[in-house]
Amino acid sequence: MEAVVALITFAAAFLTTIVLTSYWIRAARKAGLVGKDMNKYSKQEVPEAGGVAVVLGFSFALLVFIFFETFFLKSSSNIIRVFAILSSLLIASFLGFIDDILGWKIGLKQWQKPILTIPAAIPLMVINAGMSTMVLPIIGKVDLGVLYPLLVIPIGIIGAANGFNFVAGHNSLEAGMGIIILGTLGFFSLGQSPWLSMICFAAVAALLGFLVYNKYPAKIFPGDSLTYSIGTLVAVVAILGNLEKVAIILFIPYIIEFLLKLRSRFRAESFGVPDKGDRLSPMYDRIYSLPHVAMIVYRKLFRRKPKEYDVVLLLMLFELVFVALALISV
Repeated sequence: MEAVVALITFAAAFLTTIVLTSYWIRAARKAGLVGKDMNKYSKQEVPEAGGVAVVLGFSFALLVFIFFETFFLKSSSNIIRVFAILSSLLIASFLGFIDDILGWKIGLKQWQKPILTIPAAIPLMVINAGMSTMVLPIIGKVDLGVLYPLLVIPIGIIGAANGFNFVAGHNSLEAGMGIIILGTLGFFSLGQSPWLSMICFAAVAALLGFLVYNKYPAKIFPGDSLTYSIGTLVAVVAILGNLEKVAIILFIPYIIEFLLKLRSRFRAESFGVPDKGDRLSPMYDRIYSLPHVAMIVYRKLFRRKPKEYDVVLLLMLFELVFVALALISV
């Protein structure tokens, strides 16, 4: 029965996201919520904030899961934690949507965005999620007590929500990286927390539904409503599943991106400069972003400039290196 419930949940996430994304494309275009595709020579306008559809599709799937858990499996052991996950995700998505529609108008500074995502940590803080005992380098095992929910949880969620937003700006990149990271966390959760694994794979199913429209050439952009919520979900799963070490390893590309962006004081963009054939070159003489590194590596390997999907593929292969590292080291 558990396998049937999981399959129904995954199907609900995938199909609902496809339907909602299709609707959102029309609604966003009609409302003028569009942005230029900077990696295309034509700079065509594409509907934005597609993360709204992903989060709603995923949320519906979680409610389907809760329904079957309650009425058929007669289990309520994880309901509070599932609702906490749902609450954090919806808050993060709402804050990301605010950033999508207002950030460019009111000129949100980079230091203001972490503050914007603080409320996404509150649901996990109030249920005292995770284990306060941690093994720290040099120091060893430490029980952080009340500092864990009051300090570690908000730092983790704020860092992941904003960090996931760094490696972005290319068709299917955000969704593809989210699929790899959440799929890996779902695999690690299988033995100890099957319910958490199911949530990870439901999110993967929703992202796959979104990719139907976000793959190259994208018909919709994800926006911060997706990046904030997926980053938040990664942190939430790591906290609830005691998978902080795995999450940190998987987030190494985002840490590298943070350091590269820091060189430009967070003013540099990750886009490429497209030629008439939509082949990309880095925007700057210095390297300020991993997508620019991917453009340079591709050109050295294949003696030609990459297209956008080539850059995305290289970045996803780079992420898979850290998936392998996590599998070996944990």
